[in-house]
Amino acid sequence: MKRVLLFLATNIAILLVISITFQLLGIDSMLEESGGINMPALLIMAAIIGMGGSFISLLMSKWMAKRATGAQVIEQARTPTERWLVETVQRQAKAAGIGMPEVAIYDGPEMNAFATGFNRNNALVAVSTGLLNSMRREEVEAVLGHEVSHVANGDMVTLALIQGVVNTFVIVLSRVVGHIVDKVVFKTERGYGPAFYITSIVAQLVLGILASMIVMWFSRQREFRADAGGAKLEGRDSMIGALERLRQQHPQ
Repeated sequence: MKRVLLFLATNIAILLVISITFQLLGIDSMLEESGGINMPALLIMAAIIGMGGSFISLLMSKWMAKRATGAQVIEQARTPTERWLVETVQRQAKAAGIGMPEVAIYDGPEMNAFATGFNRNNALVAVSTGLLNSMRREEVEAVLGHEVSHVANGDMVTLALIQGVVNTFVIVLSRVVGHIVDKVVFKTERGYGPAFYITSIVAQLVLGILASMIVMWFSRQREFRADAGGAKLEGRDSMIGALERLRQQHPQ
């Protein structure tokens, strides 16, 4: 879940920056056509911004994850625990047929782990200190298998594609709402007034948050597949034990 929240937050921020930049450059003004909206031009612009913002988020995902969590990549194992983590991920990556991910630990009381990265052969797998302190070794290995399966399944790329499509619809709808408010409510006759720009940005932010629910629902389906991957890599009993341990902390 942490990787998804980081990705969504980065995506929304980048989307807003790109949209505001386009407005400052006057590109939105080109969408007006005889008092209406040039829908083909709007769809093209929305696809460029939407897909572009999503894949920029994907390219930045490892850097953002490290910055947001303070994760420290294990460059050279200094303790038996670090050595065990690196060796486990290395073994699982080989079994899953992917390149060796970076392995990191971040300080946090919650039992959590995540995997991210734009390339299945250049990913990041990180675990919290809370997870290491609360689970048995075989359970941690199952969680690591779950994260390695996310990488092997290409879930971050798939998530970016889904987010790009959702972004496109959000941008189109926000511009339509801005146009209606500007022309119908504020009666702007020529060009676009301030109401269009303010309303479209606010609508984009609100719709972007609502649309994130679709992406999170899709991500939840991929979690089940990653659970199956973790069970395949480390054994069914280990995966069940890890999930039971998580349920004890989060009954919902």
